Amino acid sequence: MGRNNERNIKKHNDKLHKAQAKAKQAEIARKEKLKEIVKKFNENKKEE
Repeated sequence: MGRNNERNIKKHNDKLHKAQAKAKQAEIARKEKLKEIVKKFNENKKEE
């Protein structure tokens, strides 16, 4: 019942690390999208 045995500790850590990895990937994706938006914005500014 709890995280006091090895199997439960491992299961908890795996779940935690999976969530952290997912959050990190989402942050990277947001930064990439932002770069693309800035790039397009700058291209439009140059054309004007």
